[in-house]
Amino acid sequence: MLRSFIPVLLLGLMLPAFCDTRPWKSADGTKTVQAEFIKWDASTVTIRTDGGKEFTIELSKLHPDERKWLDTYHSLAAPAPDPTAFFENLTFHDTRETTLAKLKASKTVEMTVDETFIGRSGLNGVFRTRLKIGTLTGSLYFDWAESGKLKELNLQTETRPANCYKSELEPSWKQLIDLLEALYGKPEVKGSLPAIASVADGSFVPSHFWKLPTGGSTLLGTARDGQNYQVVVRFTQKNPEVVAIP
Repeated sequence: MLRSFIPVLLLGLMLPAFCDTRPWKSADGTKTVQAEFIKWDASTVTIRTDGGKEFTIELSKLHPDERKWLDTYHSLAAPAPDPTAFFENLTFHDTRETTLAKLKASKTVEMTVDETFIGRSGLNGVFRTRLKIGTLTGSLYFDWAESGKLKELNLQTETRPANCYKSELEPSWKQLIDLLEALYGKPEVKGSLPAIASVADGSFVPSHFWKLPTGGSTLLGTARDGQNYQVVVRFTQKNPEVVAIP
């Protein structure tokens, strides 16, 4: 699914922190039930409680906020995903203009600056994930071919100092492994969390590698910027040579 999303996250998909288990309010707002979203149609929604029981409820019996949530994260009018997409319906054929248009319509990332400033700064860092990956927010960074088409996309978490490498970066790294495996299956190459000593300033050290089904590849690992570190998912047109990752 992330192949047309990270179609619906890299986020209505980025779960468990990105899971659809949430409180559902009654129409008058006086009662709530904690349950997982299963499906819905024009008149009802089906949810599953922690105990595993499924219930189908008429929308009229739920608070208007619940309909708003459904329309936002599970729109019935959502277009069919592009089979060549690799993240949030983006493809390696997209220009800056089509990339911007698709991300503005996204339910999984949000724009962090006024659109009038984009022409000056470009798209890098402008979009961030609506929900957290572990405890960290992710931001999007782009690389473009001479033709103006998208050739690489990086999802980068917030940076953290070395003393948070295990406590904050590792949980985000583990969650992304689960997500990417759910979307692409077992990786071609997988390794442990890169040793902090192996991540030189300005470098990206991958731990996992997947081939994208429509061409290109996905790499997961950690990177360093000065004295701080972050988790990175790199979607690229390139097909790097597969080597053992320690």
